Amino acid sequence: MQEDELVTILFALTKSPNGLSNAQLDRLLMNNSQWRTLSHMKELMALGFVEYNVHFFGEAGKYELTDLGKTATSRIQLSS
Repeated sequence: MQEDELVTILFALTKSPNGLSNAQLDRLLMNNSQWRTLSHMKELMALGFVEYNVHFFGEAGKYELTDLGKTATSRIQLSS
């Protein structure tokens, strides 16, 4: 919870049932750092909170919350 951008990403994914692409997350964080966004996403995937779904035929791949991510997000909201 100490990393603001991780919580911001989790809450944004909660509000996006179809998931968010790398470009959408970069715009959301407004940190002008694609490597930092990618690093955050790797952290969330390693924790099991987020999964990356590849979309074929030219559509951007999207990150979506897993069931564990949904549970974690709801607990973060309760403790805030």
